Amino acid sequence: MKRELKGVRAALLALLLACSFGAAGRANGQTAAAAKVGVERSAFGKLDDGTVIERFTLHNAKGATAKVITYGATLTELWVPDRTGKEGDVVLGFDNLQGYLGNHPHFGGVIGRYANRIAKGKFSLDGKDYTLAINNGPNTLHGGKISYDRKIWKGEPLAAPGGAAVRFTYTSPDGEENFPGNLSITVVYTLTDDDALKIDYTAMTDKATPINLTNHSYFNLSGGGDVLGYTMFIDADNYTPVDSTLIPTGEIAAVKGTPYDFTHPATVGSRMGEIKDIGGYDMNYVVNGKSGKLREAAKVDDPASGREMEVWTTQPGVQFYNAIGLDGSITGVGGVAYKKYGAVCLETQHYPDSAHHPNFPTAVLLPGQVFHEVTVYKFTAK
Repeated sequence: MKRELKGVRAALLALLLACSFGAAGRANGQTAAAAKVGVERSAFGKLDDGTVIERFTLHNAKGATAKVITYGATLTELWVPDRTGKEGDVVLGFDNLQGYLGNHPHFGGVIGRYANRIAKGKFSLDGKDYTLAINNGPNTLHGGKISYDRKIWKGEPLAAPGGAAVRFTYTSPDGEENFPGNLSITVVYTLTDDDALKIDYTAMTDKATPINLTNHSYFNLSGGGDVLGYTMFIDADNYTPVDSTLIPTGEIAAVKGTPYDFTHPATVGSRMGEIKDIGGYDMNYVVNGKSGKLREAAKVDDPASGREMEVWTTQPGVQFYNAIGLDGSITGVGGVAYKKYGAVCLETQHYPDSAHHPNFPTAVLLPGQVFHEVTVYKFTAK
């Protein structure tokens, strides 16, 4: 009997201690999600040759989550709160590896060696002519047949005060997609405790080479539906007009008086009808401010969820694309069919086809130089 009473007392004491700790935790703003702050490492699937694709799940102190895989250093999911505090996934993607191995428009991946277009798949550098794969009309798009979002990267968790981080590395060999130089690339994703996803790109080469790295995430701040009612601000007084194949003409023109003017916030769909040729947005903007300095490039507000996304970057340009190529044939996370106008892409970048336009900022990286660019997607809700 004494032994039983002793056991009961011990159980009661343990319960009181647990309650006290729980109350203290709540008083300090602790949550179950916060208890998982850091990086979880797991398998996401296997390739046919047995290569394991890893997934790194980043948790911040406020409960936001980002998931990134070693296939393409691809952002597969990004969970941030709406105005009610409910977490929701705001990027398009797949919940299995097979989706990423199949045909899709670069959901969430790192793009290179040269993001966006190169006219007729040709450029000259140091007196030598290079010919690339033609994969977008008469031009090269996103580096050729196999962009970096189809490569296997090495991933490792990083210590990140005030957040959680993972580092990806890949070496693009000399001659890959016929680009010159062995290019060593590092991409670090950091999910900060103030609900920002920072992407930090670094690269070095042993031969002069054109380089243009970006992340090709498709954002839907409601988790579904179209984005035509989103309010868009782009801090760019100028853009680079294009020809019928979406190659820049070389002109840097004012956005004022055109459907490309988002210097004053406007809904995505408000002037889209004025773009007759492609029926939507797929345009490079010249971001105001000094290239190389982190500054705000764009801001998107979703009235339905209350989510707001700011885009900050050191890059000289940003490509605004409102998913005009989606048609409902691709099914993603949760069985959702991804339809036309179902996302906004804000791809921070150097200008398209820079090699053919000396008035554009150079995109050539030389041996001994370091390519370094940063982009931050900041999320709030109101």
